[in-house]
Amino acid sequence: MKIFEWWPRVQPETRDWLTEHNGEPLPPHVSADILAVTGGTTDSEWWAGESAEGPQLSDEAVDWIEAVANDEEPTPS
Repeated sequence: MKIFEWWPRVQPETRDWLTEHNGEPLPPHVSADILAVTGGTTDSEWWAGESAEGPQLSDEAVDWIEAVANDEEPTPS
């Protein structure tokens, strides 16, 4: 599932956290919400995988979220 598909389906608190902490490793509640919405799938276009600090989104996903946060038209990812 692409980020533009799951973005409106996650909890508003998850979107707020992703906007405020864009590029940071995901805390368990944010990761769990995304995975619940996507049925547990992790599309490589938006999911960079695990790091020592926790799961992370890809650079493309970070850029997409930044565009949304700046009220710009994000590039489909």
